[in-house]
Amino acid sequence: MKSEFIDNRRDGGNTAAMTTENKSTVQRALAELVETGDVDALAALLRDDFVHHRPDSTSSTKAEWLAAVRSALIPLADMQVEVQHVLADGEHVVMSSRRRLPGAGPEIAVVDIWRFDGGLIAEAWEIIEPVAQATANLAWWESADR
Repeated sequence: MKSEFIDNRRDGGNTAAMTTENKSTVQRALAELVETGDVDALAALLRDDFVHHRPDSTSSTKAEWLAAVRSALIPLADMQVEVQHVLADGEHVVMSSRRRLPGAGPEIAVVDIWRFDGGLIAEAWEIIEPVAQATANLAWWESADR
């Protein structure tokens, strides 16, 4: 089997200032959302043609995604978020976090990837994995001849 590496980065004016500004925007947006539940503050940071992508190949528009965030904030009002890494390179920001759901909810690991265009978030990808299931999800990695 031959592996292939595909580099889909775009040259979006890859400057240190843009990287720093985009990273700060993502950090500020998450902090405001978690601390205040203000979805409208998040909406102002998204382009009108924003698209949210999921690993199952579904996507949602800005309005659909904001509605989903609004409805999720009610049961997740006391969610604890521990940001572990925020990495930025030009128009892309990647954030890795662990989140513990309220009550007896599971701990989840989340990776968010944000792409900026014109100072606003144009696209987002989000991968969520329950920490307790992480080992079980490695089965695909094991050699087929074991």
